[in-house]
Amino acid sequence: MAYQNLIFMFLSSLVLISVTSTGITCALEFVVSNEAVGTPGGTKFDTEVGVEYCRQTLEKATNFIWQIFGQSNEADRKNVQSISMLVKPFDGMASHTGDEIQVSADYISGFSGGDIKTEITGIIYHELTHVWQWDGTPGPRAPQDLLEGIADYVRLKANLPGPYWEKRGSGNRWGERSDVTAYFLDHCESLKGGFVAELNKRMKTGYDDKYFGEIR
Repeated sequence: MAYQNLIFMFLSSLVLISVTSTGITCALEFVVSNEAVGTPGGTKFDTEVGVEYCRQTLEKATNFIWQIFGQSNEADRKNVQSISMLVKPFDGMASHTGDEIQVSADYISGFSGGDIKTEITGIIYHELTHVWQWDGTPGPRAPQDLLEGIADYVRLKANLPGPYWEKRGSGNRWGERSDVTAYFLDHCESLKGGFVAELNKRMKTGYDDKYFGEIR
């Protein structure tokens, strides 16, 4: 199994994937590696999910996110050339740093809320949204709960909610939890088509609470 994983790592580091969205083609490199080989989580990942599946999901999710954000033109997106995903031991579920996504092998090992492959797929959609979304920089940065909520909104629209999510209609305020925020954004989208895409576009250079009132 470790030998197969090394082969996948080698191939994924060489292949450039042509990702197409509404007629626009952009060459992106997707690299997925399991740095927890031999651990319970690393073994479960290799057995039930796999490097190649995650690489394909990164490609599919990238197209989906571009569509959600209405980014048919390359100039509308971040200048990202390569995206990597690492499975490694650490506390928590997942995180991202720049163009790199980290998924916890410890979380994979201990997950028992359903199908781990579906859960990893949802995590990829969430974390990959952080790679592509605008966050207000260099102006006032958007609130973290909003950024997390947008990431969960993408996961919601991909029909990949987590089994631990609150039910729709739960919560006392929209920023209480990222899943609650996702439902709130879905409601905004139902009132104004393209709401989330416009909100993300405005956050390219800064953030202001007034955006919510201006997007109508």
